Amino acid sequence: MTNIDEYLKRVLEQILTSYKILTGLNDNPNDLETINKELAKINGLLQVIHNKLSEKKYQADHLVTLYKLSGYYIDTYDFGREIKILAEVYYKDSNRLKNLRMLIINSLNDKELIEKFQIILIDL
Repeated sequence: MTNIDEYLKRVLEQILTSYKILTGLNDNPNDLETINKELAKINGLLQVIHNKLSEKKYQADHLVTLYKLSGYYIDTYDFGREIKILAEVYYKDSNRLKNLRMLIINSLNDKELIEKFQIILIDL
């Protein structure tokens, strides 16, 4: 296993841990802080993957897949505005919290992102 694979394995494990935390929440008002923290962590880690793999020397299939998936997610999804509004106005509304959480979970399943991360992690 190469150094980049070891590094990516740790990063993917962190992303999947944050995803698992998001799926396990009960939509209590104090969960918004956890959603915000875990989503920020996921976004940051995806940006790290994208930046790290932007060098042309990484041409292995799984690395190209990670690069494309991370770039797609970063470019497509931003829940900052929704989280801010929810925090200011609707922070006690568990239905709105659940809807936002489900939107985030669904976004992480777009293009089977989480599933592909799990497969790549197993292969590493």
